[in-house]
Amino acid sequence: MFDNLQHETEPTQEASPLPQPDPDLQYFERLRDYVRMGRVPWRRVSSWKKEDLCNRALVQPRDVGFQGRTPFPLRAHRFVSNLDFQSMLRKRFATEITEAAIGDLQKISPHLSAAKVLSTTQRIALTGLILAFAYAFATAPLATIISLNAVITAYFLLTISYRAILIILGAKIRKAQSLTPALKEEDYPVITILLPLYDDANALAPLTRSIDALQYPAGKKDVKLLLEADDDETLAEARRLGLHEKFDVIPVPPGAPRTKPKACNFGVQMARGDLVVIYDAEDHPEPDQLIKAARMFAGADPALACVQAKLNYYNRDENWLARLFTLEYSLWFDWLLPALQKLRAPIPLGGTSNFFKTETLMKIGGWDPFNVTEDADLGLRLSQLGYRVEMLDSTTFEEANCEIGNWIRQRSRWMKGYLQTWLIHMRRPQNITRSTGWLGLLTIQLFIAGNVLSALINPILWTIFVVWLVTQAQIISLAFPEPLLTLNMFALVYGNLFFITLAVLAPFKRGWFGLSLFGLTAPFYWLLTSVAAYKALWQLIFRPHYWEKTDHVISEVAQQRRREALAYFQNAPTHSK
Repeated sequence: MFDNLQHETEPTQEASPLPQPDPDLQYFERLRDYVRMGRVPWRRVSSWKKEDLCNRALVQPRDVGFQGRTPFPLRAHRFVSNLDFQSMLRKRFATEITEAAIGDLQKISPHLSAAKVLSTTQRIALTGLILAFAYAFATAPLATIISLNAVITAYFLLTISYRAILIILGAKIRKAQSLTPALKEEDYPVITILLPLYDDANALAPLTRSIDALQYPAGKKDVKLLLEADDDETLAEARRLGLHEKFDVIPVPPGAPRTKPKACNFGVQMARGDLVVIYDAEDHPEPDQLIKAARMFAGADPALACVQAKLNYYNRDENWLARLFTLEYSLWFDWLLPALQKLRAPIPLGGTSNFFKTETLMKIGGWDPFNVTEDADLGLRLSQLGYRVEMLDSTTFEEANCEIGNWIRQRSRWMKGYLQTWLIHMRRPQNITRSTGWLGLLTIQLFIAGNVLSALINPILWTIFVVWLVTQAQIISLAFPEPLLTLNMFALVYGNLFFITLAVLAPFKRGWFGLSLFGLTAPFYWLLTSVAAYKALWQLIFRPHYWEKTDHVISEVAQQRRREALAYFQNAPTHSK
């Protein structure tokens, strides 16, 4: 669809081995300028003359040197390939890039960093709450239990009511936005594509084939493959597929925290694009997604900092677990998040297919390397700082987790990250109400915290209800006096029926009506969610920054996609970039 818009300038003479840089000529603060210009002062030849290291793939003809005569030829030029240019800059600023990837957010907004699970104020408040509860229970146990049950019941009813409002709004939304008219090819911005992978050698071929299929000017796709430096298997697979010759393969230095957001922070320091997007190991975005994102930003006001594509699954019929996962994602991305946008409430991002303005992203400190659900946190942080997130009418298809153990590992990490995010943004709740109003604060309580708290509380309430139903135990009747008992039964029974109904309706917008019947089995899926929630709570206390790895390419559909991608690489020529 697009011609390659790269402008190449060949050196006038054979390049000799590159000398070491003069460190006083380069500044880390100008790193992105060097990357975007394709030129960096490299060494001082004499007291009056410098030599620039130039990126042959990016330097325009007018940048090569002085046109015509000049009495003071102050600069010479040494040309290298684009990939060599990027690699040399990374080596030159290796220490600074690593420090920025880990510490930028803590420097800019330390109160928004998950490096500490609880702030000092939160520790004091939690200790006080525990002591107050212990004292109340010791002096008036029945009244304390009744009060606790009343709070839990009220919370359930509020969560149900808020979801009902979102569903009503979401049902009226057909498209996430309207796009500006098509841009001229030269007006499309450069987009940096970050591909963070760890221990995902099997996912490399299908992922990079999907990236190749994205429609966009070839010279304006800045692809960075972020691999852990000690992940020998994935690095070897990248070499075998020839990816070092077409993408910027970036080894991320090992060390704590070993998380996806740290890898993304490392890669974005070398971003050439005005926009940056993340894709996960198993992603298959619709081919025109980059085009739609560029057009959406082109017609937007400066407050728009991020657009989030919808996520769903290509192996939705793999088994029962994949079908229920698909129903959940369909409800989340097709109904709930568009409704949050309509309310102008904070939107928790998905972990992939979110497009950012690069300058805005770096200005606010990038992703939190200590938060294991960095996407949800970043969406809330953008809203808190006065920026806007909108949904993109495009879908990225992923591999639905179809193995229970693997699913629980993934879900417990997400829930641990949601708890981290809730704790972080409740450190200064006044900042939330100042930027997003009381609706923003309510969203964080009922939509972010609600996902985890509901999963923690639901099995307890069902257990109490079943025990009371079977035994008619007097102590349970005392703990749930009328009208509390009636309200609790309504929240429990009708609330669960409401959420089952949502699961049945979830796939309607995509026309996947065959999945609806499986929505009736949602309570069994929620039981797994509760198991993951308790694991998340345990890990939040004892392993808060541990990134529990999710295995990919485990479904038959994903394995078939890999076989097709390997055949594609065997037949496709390699193009250097």
